Amino acid sequence: MKELLPKKTQEFQARAREVAEKYVRPVAAELDRTGEYPWSVIRALQEYQLMGIWVPEEYGGQGAGVLDMCVVVEELSRACGGVGVAYAVNALGSFPIILGGTEEQKRRYLPDITTGARLIAFGLSEKWSGSDAGSLIARAVSDGDDYVINGEKKWNTNGNAASIYTVYASTNPERGTRGVSAFIVEKGTPGFEIGKREDTMGIRCVPVHELYFRNCRVPATQLLGGKEGMGFANAMMTLDRARPGVAAQAVGLAQGAFEWAVRYASERQQFGQSVMSFQANQFLLADMATQIEAARQLVYTAARAIDAQLPNPSKLAAMCKVFATDTAMRVTTDAVQLFGGYGYCRDYPIEKYMRDAKITQIYEGTNQIQRVVIGRALTKEAGAIAGHLEVKVEHFPK
Repeated sequence: MKELLPKKTQEFQARAREVAEKYVRPVAAELDRTGEYPWSVIRALQEYQLMGIWVPEEYGGQGAGVLDMCVVVEELSRACGGVGVAYAVNALGSFPIILGGTEEQKRRYLPDITTGARLIAFGLSEKWSGSDAGSLIARAVSDGDDYVINGEKKWNTNGNAASIYTVYASTNPERGTRGVSAFIVEKGTPGFEIGKREDTMGIRCVPVHELYFRNCRVPATQLLGGKEGMGFANAMMTLDRARPGVAAQAVGLAQGAFEWAVRYASERQQFGQSVMSFQANQFLLADMATQIEAARQLVYTAARAIDAQLPNPSKLAAMCKVFATDTAMRVTTDAVQLFGGYGYCRDYPIEKYMRDAKITQIYEGTNQIQRVVIGRALTKEAGAIAGHLEVKVEHFPK
């Protein structure tokens, strides 16, 4: 629904769509086959001034909002989900600096992220602390003017392509989540090593790596915000801000798969007519289109709420993430079904959409965790809801 978007957002959307059609779609299958990083697309995004649009203007960015970031991710993902996340993860990695960095840290790192001269990744998850993000094993110990980091990180998207990393480690394990701190670590720092690359089912053009820290010494000036114990809160605020981007990736994947399904159903002939002529397929496509539009509007609503700095955005961010990504998995699976046997073959583009869609239900908080977030928010709201009702809960029959 282009007309519902602000003019500035429409401009970002149009540029992103041009990049997607000119530079992404022609190479999507080859990137998926080889696993090569989409550097040619990154250069195009730089040329079209779309890299780092979310960075505030005082640090060289365009001061764009989460909504603007979401429409760019959606358009790129419509052509290739891997390219969509290669772009979006730079927001995930830089939001911690925007939200909690010192002035010196912002001026040092954000301009290069804005131009795309340097890519950034986000290091929170570990082998034993995925959904339980507060139980980090990685440790950072103060030593004079430095911190010494030891530990490993898992599932780092953009892992080897990035040159800057926001990394979370415990500086005071006895305090639990309140003892987690964040650090900015640069590639090439002694003791910091890029580990193995994961062999993923989808988003194959984006490297997902382990990160190893073995007595990695970083200056105390790299402590995010200059304060210990602020890391967990920073990570949670970052995820609230970034999850609509994952949801937008899912919407783009669903939209792209839907468009291929409509084209195929219109051209494929069976029993002397197009398969789209059959009411069963029309109903299937109608449900797909409805679900995609509902997901898109929920994503845009969540993004607008974050841009408006409304309090407690966690519930909406979780809602849009869980609904859009479940929609993407459902739509891409139905699209494969519409293609029949051809949908199961890599000669056709549709199976890639299904493979790319699956990860959106998992990363940046599994959809099971999103439901926990939503449920807890509803529990907190229950008292206020009951207070507005004429019939109080205590008056219900026991």
